[in-house]
Order: sequence, then structure tokens, then C-alpha cells
Amino acid sequence: MKEMKVDKLLVKKCDSRAELGAVAAADTAAAIKKLLAEKDEINMIFAAAPSQNEFLEALKNDKTIDFTRINAFHMDEYIGLASDAPQGFGNFLRDRLFGLVPFKSVNYLDCAAKDPEAECARYSKLLADNPTDIVCMGIGENGHIAFNDPPVADFNDPKLVKVVELDPVCRNQQVNDGCFATIDDVPTHALSLTVPALMRPKYVFCMVPAKTKAQAVHDTIYNKEINEKCPATILRTHDAATLYVEPDSAALID
Repeated sequence: MKEMKVDKLLVKKCDSRAELGAVAAADTAAAIKKLLAEKDEINMIFAAAPSQNEFLEALKNDKTIDFTRINAFHMDEYIGLASDAPQGFGNFLRDRLFGLVPFKSVNYLDCAAKDPEAECARYSKLLADNPTDIVCMGIGENGHIAFNDPPVADFNDPKLVKVVELDPVCRNQQVNDGCFATIDDVPTHALSLTVPALMRPKYVFCMVPAKTKAQAVHDTIYNKEINEKCPATILRTHDAATLYVEPDSAALID
């Protein structure tokens, strides 16, 4: 594994997806233990995507983590899916982590909420009442973080959670990931934590494997300007953010 620093962002170049997941989980576990030595409980936000599989598996299997002192949240959810839809991000996380370890609490965004704006307000209050300590995330093919696609991302967003329209690149990624058969099956709108909500935690761990993410990784690291054209560039301003890549996703970086 090799490391490089880009502005404030630490980049760890792993030799495989398996190593990426193991290294990211070990770093996350270390941060959890450090925080739990200082306070009774902590709050964590997780991403739901196939890119997170190796990380979630390694974290789930770490018996040294006291999950009973962790409140879990997730960062985005489609609008209009059935509550039991396998594509639902809450369901994805329930199957791979939330339902498998004894979290103190698990707090889901409701994909079937009849009033999406009210759901945003409800979840925003939860986040405000339980300030996030750690966020575990990925980067989309268009550089998005959560569902903050370039057209809707706002580094100074006054909201913590908002309704967003998904751009075509983002929706097509869900097909590339095997989550939907065609782009017409992908919902057009979603609930998403905003960029400020994702950048407030003390620690940010960002896991990005796969060749489909190579351009996004390149842009995150090398774009001269840090702005919403590539939302993930904001990671370079965080005091304790780490980006994990492997040979496929790191194909366009030195």
C-alpha cells in the first residue's frame, strides 16, 4: 500500500479491493475506539453501494468494536420505492451491517414517505440532535458524494437533508452497479444529506474501488479548483479525511 497527500486529503492506494476494505475498516475501527474512549456513545453515517461491500464486511467482522455505543445513520435514499425494495439503501445496509451487529440505534431515511420534505425535516432534527462523529462514504461516477450530483451540490447548503433530482450520469451508475435493469427503472428523485452534513464529522473515510470510478478519483485529486463541478473535491479541505483506492480506481492517478 502506498500513500499520498493532496491538500489535506490522505490517499491510500491499496493493492486490491479486499485490502481496501480491510485497511479502511481497520482505520475506522481505530477512530471508533479513540472516540469511545472520550465519550459514552458516537454517531456514524454510512453509504450504501456495492463499492462499500468489502469495507462493510470487514467492519462487521471486527469483534473489537463496541457497536452497542454507536448510533447508525445512512446518507441517502430514493423517493418512491416500496419499503421492501432491494434497491433501497436502508435495506442494503440492513442486510450488510445494520441488521447484523448490535447498534445502539439505527435511524433510517424512509423511501416511502408520503411527504418527502417532512421526512427531510425529521431526519435533519435527528442529525442535529446527534452530531455525527464519523462518516463512511464513497464517490459517484460524476464525483457526487451522497446524492449531491454536480447540478444540485452546494458546499454552503443551509440544509442538512434535502430532496434532490438525480442527474443522468448518477442514474446510469445505478444500472452499471447492477442495482436496476435499465435507467428507466431508476427513480428520478431522492433524499440526500447535504455536503455540509457530510463534512461536519471529525473523521471521513471514503472507499472508492472499481474502474468506473477512475475518472472521478482523478478529478477529486487533480482538479485545480475545489468546487461543485466535482463535489468530491471538498474532501481536500477536511482536516481528517482519507480516500481509499485500488488499482482499478487509481488507474488515472500517479
